[in-house]
Amino acid sequence: MLISVDELTEAMLSDRPPVILDVRWQLGDSHGHQHYRDGHIPGAVYVDLDRELAAPPSPEDGRHPLPDIADLQAAARRWGIDDSSPVVVYDDIGNLASARAWWLLRWGGHHDVRMLDGGLGAWRAAGLRVSAGDTTPRAGSVTLEAGHLPVAEIDYVATTSAILVDARAAERYRGEVEPVDPRAGHIPGAISAPTAANLGPDGRFLSADELRERFVALGIGDDDEVITYCGSGVNAAHAVAALQIAGRTAALYPGSWSQWSANPSRPAETV
Repeated sequence: MLISVDELTEAMLSDRPPVILDVRWQLGDSHGHQHYRDGHIPGAVYVDLDRELAAPPSPEDGRHPLPDIADLQAAARRWGIDDSSPVVVYDDIGNLASARAWWLLRWGGHHDVRMLDGGLGAWRAAGLRVSAGDTTPRAGSVTLEAGHLPVAEIDYVATTSAILVDARAAERYRGEVEPVDPRAGHIPGAISAPTAANLGPDGRFLSADELRERFVALGIGDDDEVITYCGSGVNAAHAVAALQIAGRTAALYPGSWSQWSANPSRPAETV
């Protein structure tokens, strides 16, 4: 699931170099492409999360609905991915955004996808050079098929006894602030597990043992069914990854709070 800077540099010099995807995105910052152009890992291809890793937003489906698999496949081919291509994704916020690309490609059946642990910060900290401008990849030929990772839809989330993991910041879970979605609060019964706590100060994932301890302390057992959500299904993919590192399997609720809160018939809790 993860690749270190040293492992990535070695892979880049191999006879089977990975396709590297730069998924620079943050809530409230629409300048990801410019950040990429200002400096990225050499050879990395920019991925537009809003346009290429999501279908158009709507109140009915949320701010980042899952893309149609044909659209995702077309995008992956534009990025230069073949069926046999290793893929490495990264961002500059501890993979909180690029985990969405990791999850979607795995959901589409492309299994050789890893996140650069520590992201661009780890690359820069190693003293490695960055490139400016845009990278134009060759066309790929990958074939994707939806359904290789579990997904939970809104009606199932409303009735399940599974553990619901809310990956947003704690103040949003508690309903103290809501910067973008229609209502504040959280899905009744959900537990708060902010994604930032999956990372150490250096932006790298905590160890498997540390993550396992974290989730046990939150009440997540080995055999529990787990569903993750966030504001719009982006950080929730990071939660899926952290749980997987800890040895747990989790489904993603793509519509997340943006879909749930837009429907006045869905109840909300605040703490």
